[in-house]
Amino acid sequence: MEPILTEEMINSAVNALKNERFLKGKSVNEFENYFSEFTGVNHAIAVNSGTTALHLSLIAMGIKSGDYVITTSATFIATANAIAYLHAKPVFVDISIDTYNIDPQGIEDAVRKHGDKVKAIVPVHLYGYPCEIDAILEIAEKCGLKVLEDACQAHGAMYRGQKVGSFGDAGAFSFYPSKNMTVAGDGGMITTNNEEIAEIVRSLRDVGRSKAHQYLHEYIGYTARMNTVNAAIGKIQVKYLEEWNEARRRIAKEYNRKLDGMGDIILPPKCSSKIKPVYHLYVIRTQYRDSLKEFLESRGVECGIHYPIPVHLQPPYRKIGYHEGMFPNTEKWAKEVLSLPMHPNLSNTDIEYIVTCIEDFFRVVK
Repeated sequence: MEPILTEEMINSAVNALKNERFLKGKSVNEFENYFSEFTGVNHAIAVNSGTTALHLSLIAMGIKSGDYVITTSATFIATANAIAYLHAKPVFVDISIDTYNIDPQGIEDAVRKHGDKVKAIVPVHLYGYPCEIDAILEIAEKCGLKVLEDACQAHGAMYRGQKVGSFGDAGAFSFYPSKNMTVAGDGGMITTNNEEIAEIVRSLRDVGRSKAHQYLHEYIGYTARMNTVNAAIGKIQVKYLEEWNEARRRIAKEYNRKLDGMGDIILPPKCSSKIKPVYHLYVIRTQYRDSLKEFLESRGVECGIHYPIPVHLQPPYRKIGYHEGMFPNTEKWAKEVLSLPMHPNLSNTDIEYIVTCIEDFFRVVK
């Protein structure tokens, strides 16, 4: 389904085009204020993509060439690329096969193995399901490590009643058009309660420019600002985000009810009193993944695989020594996951049709 774009959002964009500067317009500040309030942090800094949000956050946290940064291979490649851009080394650890998120025990083992070389952890709240952030923060505090939450798929997800992206030293969000909210193009946001990180990121996104003088540049910065027209759409989208997230939770609950016990399907990790996901994606697992996908698509049901190749098996990471067999849970995950349609406007009729198709498939394969 297409991203939601209402007349209110279009009018906001047109108004920004007619009445604001294309860059650094007031809509950018307004969007940042709305998003910081939504996430519950002191600072939100808009940038041109989620990848940039990860990259600039790591720079601001002091990560440099030769440092080791622990993360997961069960993610989109941008998570690891942001580390590699700095000539730091992504140190992958395995996931929990129950949540598909990084396993805290794996983090402890990696810290024990690599010692002082490790400087930071980048946990990913995959598919909008929060990581075990308490355990991760405890390890980080004990070992003196920074934490950058990759919340690019988790706008509004909650852990112990607190929004993700507000726990670590910084959080990174993406507004790519398929996300729970968008800016009608690429866009990203960095969230933090750390004043120093916020100030460095604000400078880095604007060619390293100093607050004191327009042509004094404190850092080798980047041209990574968010366009005003994108922010004008984002500031309206964020008003509806909680309503859309609630619709996703309702749809996930309906899927769960209808798919429970069907074939060999393993349902997504569920809500609990501690964890409230936002179902950026609704992802099942089955050993018949590829044939089920083909069957559903033949019936007009669009599916996805997120992600078929773990990051450690992508060519650039094979070149630095990663290979098959290193992370069994991650490799199993990549072979079995299938994303079913998920969108706030998915109707009960749509869900019924999708589930009936899946039921038909498993009637045949039995």
